[in-house]
Amino acid sequence: MLPKKCHVMLAWLLCLSGLLSTPVMAHGVDGADAAFMQQSDSGALSVWIYLGAKHMVTGYDHLLFLLGVIFFLYRLTDVALYVSLFALGHSLTLLAGVLGDIRINPFLIDAIIGLSIVYKALDNLGAFQRWFGVRPDTRLAVLVFGLCHGFGLATKLQDFSLPEDGLVSKILAFNVGVELGQLCALGLMLALLNIWRGRGFSSRQAITGNALLMIFGFLLTGYQLSGYMLLP
Repeated sequence: MLPKKCHVMLAWLLCLSGLLSTPVMAHGVDGADAAFMQQSDSGALSVWIYLGAKHMVTGYDHLLFLLGVIFFLYRLTDVALYVSLFALGHSLTLLAGVLGDIRINPFLIDAIIGLSIVYKALDNLGAFQRWFGVRPDTRLAVLVFGLCHGFGLATKLQDFSLPEDGLVSKILAFNVGVELGQLCALGLMLALLNIWRGRGFSSRQAITGNALLMIFGFLLTGYQLSGYMLLP
């Protein structure tokens, strides 16, 4: 039987997994926002910052990966380090993908993003240390997966006919919004984790939480790979 304090996390992940049975995709941009982005006169840069922040706080794949990253972090300096590495990777490939028109199959890149959640959960559980006798450099892994997450968003923006006028400044503003949204989401997640830790944080609960993260990562990966194989 699951510990009571894991029930909320289980319910949350089950709700998120329900998204996989709908047309909602990771890194998706809803219809109204997509229509706005494609207008020739698409408003002030502050609106693009808002859209970037909105994308991040509704991007469940981003949030679950970042939850795995900070799961065992207690010091703000450590959180800042890993978040900065993720933001660097995410920013580089988002800008390169959209502005440099670097295209990658969206199903494959989202499958890799799903595997990034699996990887971090396994890392948190010490699986690599037990299996291979060595733990991969977490800093490098976070940077690499940040690059993948940035390409995931870039593939979605590339589907739109974005106006050329001021495109660089708009994408930069959107990216600023993404990073601001990330900071807000991380602040909330870290606060909730600290509350959980303060009420007792057993190894059994940690195992359960990371196992649920891993299950969701596998679900996301399988969903994206099925789309790659079945859709033209």
